[in-house]
Amino acid sequence: MADAEVPQELRDAVRGLEGLVGTVVSDMTDSHARWELYRASLASDDARPFLLAAVVAEPDGVLASAVVGEVLELVPRADRQSWVGALAPAVRAFSERRARELGILEDLRSGAEVPTFGPELLGGWSDWLQLRIVAEVPDAPVLRILAESGRTKRIRRAAAGALG
Repeated sequence: MADAEVPQELRDAVRGLEGLVGTVVSDMTDSHARWELYRASLASDDARPFLLAAVVAEPDGVLASAVVGEVLELVPRADRQSWVGALAPAVRAFSERRARELGILEDLRSGAEVPTFGPELLGGWSDWLQLRIVAEVPDAPVLRILAESGRTKRIRRAAAGALG
C-alpha cells in the first residue's frame, strides 16, 4: 500500500492515538509501526475511541483482528460486541469466539451457574478457555470435569493438579 492509499479515516485515528500516547508512526504504510502504536494505546481508556476508529479503517484485517483480540479483555462485557462488529466479516470469527469465551470465564469466576455444564459442553471450548478456567476458577466441580474430560492431556493434568 502506498502512503497515498492510506484511508483518511485511518490517518485521523492514528494521529489521534499518536497525540495520546506520544508515539509517532513515521510511515503510515508500515503495519508493524501501526501495531506498535495500537499496542501502546491499549492501556489508555482515552485512546479507545481512536483505537476503535483505527480498527474500522484498518485495511489489514489480521492486524485489526489482533487489536480486537487484545482489547476484548480490557473492555466491559457490554462493549465487546462493538469491537467485534468493527471487524470485517472475513476476520471476525476468532474475536467472536474469544468474546463468548471471555463471558463464560467471567461467569465461572463469579460463581454463576453455567447451564448444563458438563463434559459435552467442553467440546466447544478452546484450549485457551479450558486452561484459563483451570488457572482462574477454583470451583472443584468445574475442575473435576476438566480433569476428567479436558480436551488435552495438559488441560487434564493441570486441572487435576489444581484440585490437589
